[in-house]
Formats: sequence, C-alpha cells, structure tokens
Amino acid sequence: MELAYYSDYAVRLVNSEEPTRGKDALTSVEAVRDLFGGNQSAARRATDADVTRFRAVRARLRAVFEAADEGDETLAVDLLNSLLLEFPVSPQISGHDFRDEDGRPLWHMHLADHPSNATAGYAAIAAMGLAFHLTEYGVDRLGLCEAAPCRNAYLDTSTNRSRRYCSDRCATRANVAAYRARKRLEADRSEKTGLAADSAQRSTASGER
Repeated sequence: MELAYYSDYAVRLVNSEEPTRGKDALTSVEAVRDLFGGNQSAARRATDADVTRFRAVRARLRAVFEAADEGDETLAVDLLNSLLLEFPVSPQISGHDFRDEDGRPLWHMHLADHPSNATAGYAAIAAMGLAFHLTEYGVDRLGLCEAAPCRNAYLDTSTNRSRRYCSDRCATRANVAAYRARKRLEADRSEKTGLAADSAQRSTASGER
C-alpha cells in the first residue's frame, strides 16, 4: 500500500492554511479540486459546499498534528480515531492496467472510499493514510514546522527521526536566524567584556593616584 501517498492527503489539506500568517488557500471549489492531485474523478465530485466542509476536516486534522507535536499521543490517536469512525474506507485489491513480465496484474492494496460527497471521500483517505503512518512509524513522526511563523505539517520519514522543518527552505531560514542570533549574542558578550575591562582599567588608574 502506498502509505506515503495516502498520508500526504492529510498534509496537503492541513497546509492549505497558514494560521499564524492569516493565509488560507482554501477559498474556492477549484482549490478543493486541486487538493486531489491526480485523482481527477474524485475531484470532479467537489461542489461549492465542499469548501466549508473541507475547512472543518482540515481543523480536525491539524489538531491531530498539534497533539502529536506536543507529545500527547493519546489525544492524537483519539482525534484520528474519531475521523476514521466518521469517514470509513474499504480496503480493496487493485491491479489497474499494469502488468509484470509474466503478464499478470501488479496487485496492490487500494483504499476505496464510498463518499456521499467529495469531502467525505477525501477525509476518509486522508485519515486512513495518516493512521497507517502513525501506527507504522510512531506518533512522533507527525510534526509541525519549527521555523516560526510557518507551523506547516510534515511527516518525518528520516532514518534518525531528526526532521524539524516542513521544507529545506524553512530549515535554511531557521539556520540563518539561529546563526544571526549567535552572532548578536557573541557581539553583546564582547561588548560587555570590553566595558568591564575598561571599568577595571579606570579603577586601577584611580587607585594608583
């Protein structure tokens, strides 16, 4: 099963909003359809009513990432379980049109949704994909970018569980900010050391008089 593909549904939806920056890309039915990526048959089901519904699901998925980021595993699981109960899927074996060298279908697991609307279908796949990722790799593999004010969601697939940022761009920005902060601290310390030395020198000179 393509776990990364399905769990990315959740990341894409959560990151359609940047709350700390007051930005929200989910403002039209076209924006909703774009979230489906290559799944255009599902995207075509979207209507204007799905904009509001998608936003509601997005808030619930972000809450899962926030709980995981804060180390509250039980809350993250409970929140995700509530989504799984509300938006169920049916695992099915699929072969599509691909064939191996012997002419047999390349069977794989597929998450089939049976939605009443586009939101239900998207939410079902996003929740199930995130659930597979969580149980396979751990709750601590769900994170929110540490490069303020970003806070985009990400899935940590690093071998040493070291990911802290949603993108290379945010990582670079955070490293530059940390470097500048260190330089400012070093400059402040140097200035204070210089002032202290000057003060001590003046005291010595005054004592010699």
